[in-house]
Amino acid sequence: MTVVTRFAPSPTGFLHIGGARTALFNWLYARHHGGTFLLRIEDTDRARSTDEAVEAIYDGLRWLGLDWDGEPVSQFARAGRHAEAAQRLIDEGNAYRCYVSPEELAEMREQARAKGTAALYDGRWRDRDPAEAPPGVDPVIRLKAPRTGETRIDDLVQGSVTVANDQLDDMVLLRADGTPTYMLAVVVDDHDMDITHVIRGDDHLTNAFRQTQIYQALGWPPPAFAHIPLIHGADGAKLSKRHGALGVGAYRDQGLLPEAVCNYLLRLGWSHGDDEIIDRDQAIAWFDLDGVSRAPARFDAARLENLNGHYIRAADDARLAAAVADTIAADRGAAPSDAAMERIALGMPGLKHRAKTINELAENAVIYASDGPPELDGKAVSLLDADSRRHMARLKAILEGTKTWNAETLEAVVRDYVEGAEPGGLKLKAVAQPLRAALTGSTVSPPIFEVMDVLGREETLCRIGAIAAGDE
Repeated sequence: MTVVTRFAPSPTGFLHIGGARTALFNWLYARHHGGTFLLRIEDTDRARSTDEAVEAIYDGLRWLGLDWDGEPVSQFARAGRHAEAAQRLIDEGNAYRCYVSPEELAEMREQARAKGTAALYDGRWRDRDPAEAPPGVDPVIRLKAPRTGETRIDDLVQGSVTVANDQLDDMVLLRADGTPTYMLAVVVDDHDMDITHVIRGDDHLTNAFRQTQIYQALGWPPPAFAHIPLIHGADGAKLSKRHGALGVGAYRDQGLLPEAVCNYLLRLGWSHGDDEIIDRDQAIAWFDLDGVSRAPARFDAARLENLNGHYIRAADDARLAAAVADTIAADRGAAPSDAAMERIALGMPGLKHRAKTINELAENAVIYASDGPPELDGKAVSLLDADSRRHMARLKAILEGTKTWNAETLEAVVRDYVEGAEPGGLKLKAVAQPLRAALTGSTVSPPIFEVMDVLGREETLCRIGAIAAGDE
């Protein structure tokens, strides 16, 4: 059997983090088994479905690297097929037209509420002659569900789960306007798309019982179900925005790398021994449903950011430099110059070990992104007094004559200057800290001789000269 999985989001908003994990698990299961991963857009809710939301889903999946096979399927476009299946159920005696009025349904709900029971439809049109239908009423089509026994699901995560059939009513399959309900559309689509495994959140477990009854009524074998626990916040409550649960695009905007997000989502409810850092190839090789926990996973934004720091340190420098340039360009409204791009790329090995996000990396890279003297922060200004300016002027003259320009040589030159600057010498920090302020505009940066090496002779002398001349 060829494994076929699907991700079936509703395009009513962005691709949220829970949906992204569901997509990841389906993608990995298909890739692990050499199968097919399909995408279906469940856009039957026309009032809430938007083209922008569809594009956001595509964009989020592409960013995560979750490529789907074939063309995406629109559920709305298949409405005729859904109606055809409903008619077949009527023809075979497994469904019926129901003419119950909204007032009657409201009365049923009220009676159930008074008795403290579930508000189930009482089946009053189940075996009634359609000739008795009131005039001018458009009927819904309901499934003639079994009333005795039980419906069982052998779930690949939850195990064997059953529900008594008297707890399920004759669900609506087709509304009075002829549009299909979610339950019918999902069953017909999954069957026609040859879906073998339905992997989704355990909030759909009760739906699976109803869908199984539709499969049975149509004489189709149901797919294997795997209902994965939902994601909770660190406090154990249902995941929400206050826990840091955002759309996938928001995590990209925060400077997270897609491989870090995928690694983190993979470990939310699935494990492979004690492994925490799991790359894409390992994930495909290792992923299977027996590693999925039944307990809800807890989302921890700080842990995700720490994991992202690992992936930044491991990432290609050129890729990071390009991402930093994009971030800086978006912030400033202008891209860094070619010379600045060269400095950012050259300085990346020293920068990426000090950042957990691309945004933080971009903030640190600003020292290389500007041409000419940097803007000084308050602490930098306080360091650059008259004595410091004199040291900068003298040091500039010495550096202009330095033949070899690398961190090791520059450190030796500065140390020699410090030792001979005054009787008894100076401490290195008395010159190195003002030098840092002059070159970066801050009192915090990578090692200052590394910074001088990355800036290069011309840019270093330009910045030191501006301070020496009082032009900052």
